[in-house]
Amino acid sequence: MPVAKQLSIFLENKPGVLARLCQSFSDAGINIEGMSVSDTVDHAVVRLITSNPSGASAMLESAGVLVVETDVLTLTLPDKPGQLAEIARTLSKAKVNIEYAYGTTEASGGMLVLRVSDIKKAMKVLKSKAK
Repeated sequence: MPVAKQLSIFLENKPGVLARLCQSFSDAGINIEGMSVSDTVDHAVVRLITSNPSGASAMLESAGVLVVETDVLTLTLPDKPGQLAEIARTLSKAKVNIEYAYGTTEASGGMLVLRVSDIKKAMKVLKSKAK
């Protein structure tokens, strides 16, 4: 269960802004491996997992974009009912809060990104549960 560096940025919530961001990453050879976009009144909070977090962060900062880096858990899970329930139950019993989550799924499985209140404790209890 790897820890990934997630980048959080605020973008104007209007047509074309996300397209320009994605094109800039593409031009720099940076792959977006995970993304969540939440809208607010006039901005969007974009959370990104990329193939090159330090390069992506430097690129954004040089463009004047405020970047917040956060450690998150990335879990590879089979696509079957109950996977998230089991993870949430395990973390709950350990008193670890899931602050937010996002992910992908397909027939072969998926990736779950978790921001938790105590990443070290979460890793410990999830590893012991997997044994």
